[in-house]
Amino acid sequence: MNSKYGTILVVDDNPAILTAVKICLANVFERIITLTTPESILVTLSQEHVDIILLDMNFSLGVNSGQDGMIWLSAIHRKHPDIPVVLITAYADVKLAVKGLKNGAADFVTKPWDNDELIRVLKDAIDKTKEVVPLSEVERQHVKMVVDKCHGNMSKAAELLGITRQTLYRKYQQ
Repeated sequence: MNSKYGTILVVDDNPAILTAVKICLANVFERIITLTTPESILVTLSQEHVDIILLDMNFSLGVNSGQDGMIWLSAIHRKHPDIPVVLITAYADVKLAVKGLKNGAADFVTKPWDNDELIRVLKDAIDKTKEVVPLSEVERQHVKMVVDKCHGNMSKAAELLGITRQTLYRKYQQ
């Protein structure tokens, strides 16, 4: 069973950070795409299927406000609202983290990061996007499909499902 997560896009202007992230996440993701500038994010997202984005907060030299990250978070969210974005910055600022979360970031990680924590945050962000269908709904859909396959013949459907007609009627009514 392949337990790897799909594709991550990592955007950071520091090549050493990109290398460290690649090493850290090599056994977690099937593909790791890296960008050193945020200007390529939207083009990359239009060409590649990406499951999650790890986005640095600061790209302007000497500016550590996190504003770059907020602008790119907003741009990503407008075009690709279903892709979770985890923000990463060397400047641990609680207000900035809260602002990022309010603006739609899935989570926030500070540099230097703990490898296990980074992996957990990324996995959690992806897992939250995967809807778990309740078993009762799966069963209801399956019962309906079998009844449809039997063209409404409830006796035949009940036989195929290995249940009584009464049980089938009850499940079909749900």
